[in-house]
Amino acid sequence: MVGAVSDFEFTPEHFLDLMRHEIPRYEELEDETAGATEGVEAARILELGFGTGETTRRVLALHPGAHLVGIDGSTRMLAATQVEGAELRLGELVDPLPEGPFDLVVSCLTIHHLDGHGKRDLFRRIAAVLSPGGSFVFGDVIVPEDPADAAIPLTPDYDLPDRLEDLLDWLRAEDFDAAATWVRGDLAVVRARRLPPSRRSRWRIRGRSR
Repeated sequence: MVGAVSDFEFTPEHFLDLMRHEIPRYEELEDETAGATEGVEAARILELGFGTGETTRRVLALHPGAHLVGIDGSTRMLAATQVEGAELRLGELVDPLPEGPFDLVVSCLTIHHLDGHGKRDLFRRIAAVLSPGGSFVFGDVIVPEDPADAAIPLTPDYDLPDRLEDLLDWLRAEDFDAAATWVRGDLAVVRARRLPPSRRSRWRIRGRSR
């Protein structure tokens, strides 16, 4: 997983056990995140936070022949993870993104490590490397509407989730047509399509009129 805290590293041999223990719907979240990329014609894919490759393999299975560039802030994950069709690199979310254009950007359980300002900046940079009409799909921890739904343990100053409504607003501010495709308690999957230039001014006007 890519993080904003570079000295925090998961160990590959214990990563899946930890995820399944702390996130009871972990496998479902992974499946829903990859599933939300279906229908996107993707020759080049960027993944933010490949971890042990769980999302990577699911996404490439749905996009055979695509070339995936993945970044992760963990040297241990980079050393341990190999996926056919994927070019995996060491990198942080706050670093410049790999050179685009990409048809699809995907991420699972990574973006919540950034604070609100960091997320907004990341969304802006993702928009810049997407091809016209490209899509951004992510599954992650959110702040649920009902506090009683906050079931996933969070580490202070490392896990920094935001409300789904705020995430969608920040994406729309970068000319994405964004909506949640799956929400369960404090987990959500979001699919955001980068609007072509011809539709961006109309989208801004419509967004202000809400």
